Amino acid sequence: MTRSTPLPPPTVARLVERARHYLLQVHQRTVPPYAAMMEMLMNAWSAQAITAAVDLGIADVLADGPLGAEELAARVNADADALHRLLRVLVGRGIFRQRRDGRYQLNSLADTLRCNAPKSVAGLASLYGSREHREHWSHLAEAIRTGKAVIPALHGAEAFEYLSSQPELSKVFNRAMAETTEMTVPFLLAAYPFDSYRTVVDVGGGVGRLLAAILAATPTAHGVLYDLPQAVAEAPALLRQHGIADRVRVEEGSFFDGVPTGGDIYVLKMIIHDWPEDQAIEILRNVRAAAEVGTTLLLIETVIPDHNRDHVANWTNLEMLLMNAGRERTAAQYRDLLKRAGFHLTRVVPSASPFSLVEAKAT
Repeated sequence: MTRSTPLPPPTVARLVERARHYLLQVHQRTVPPYAAMMEMLMNAWSAQAITAAVDLGIADVLADGPLGAEELAARVNADADALHRLLRVLVGRGIFRQRRDGRYQLNSLADTLRCNAPKSVAGLASLYGSREHREHWSHLAEAIRTGKAVIPALHGAEAFEYLSSQPELSKVFNRAMAETTEMTVPFLLAAYPFDSYRTVVDVGGGVGRLLAAILAATPTAHGVLYDLPQAVAEAPALLRQHGIADRVRVEEGSFFDGVPTGGDIYVLKMIIHDWPEDQAIEILRNVRAAAEVGTTLLLIETVIPDHNRDHVANWTNLEMLLMNAGRERTAAQYRDLLKRAGFHLTRVVPSASPFSLVEAKAT
């Protein structure tokens, strides 16, 4: 999606989601149940094929133009026959295109696998297809039996402690999270007005991409970017790149120890879902201790919908369980959680992305 592409209203996005759900049901019912189930099981192979394409850098090479299998194989240092096999399945899934002359080229889906694409998912593919991520999901049954995260048992450390001990995996994870923010920022800004807030505190904001977008859209506002030292290390460069460095104060610290005071709105994007109930409440209470009565809190999360149709929040709910015994929540669960931390939920604002904006006020 380019800057000139109009964003769909959330209602249209939800209608499309519903239509896709029913089309999927029709698709599944056109074959015997065992065949439909085999197809779903083989989706795991599909994800690995996409990750392999990213690891080989196929989309990056094809950005310069179409190539035949032999020349493409030489460019990505691969066996030509094996590469042809990989591209055959990806083309069959609508990823990449093979021309009449046999050369391969990018299409809209393949373009998202370029590392430097405006809306790249290359980092997400590398993360979800990594050996470590596959290993964690292979222990899903154990997590369901116990209701506990699998990472401490496998690695002897909590999720984020383990991640910090794995520099390469941590780099992939941070890139994937940055891509997620980059993809969703336009939808979030279209869904929620920030122009009435003078001071925006981004808690756990990493390098500050979301805060940069908010301040770019609200020229009179100032911001505070708050996160661990290693998380904000590259923030000054990004803030300068977006021309708002002079309006941002970067503070280092943990939201388990406290949160900067003085904010008119506190924004936490994909923070609360990482943690089980007690720790989620601890974070929110630290925000409440820093905020005056009536101050706005905005949680940006994938809220579990009331319906039972397929939804990304149901899948990330399992991911959170595996990672850190965290969870996605329904609107009712957020209302209860916020009340226990000293906030009153005022509304849940949907966006055209999978994310919603959970707004609350300090009581």
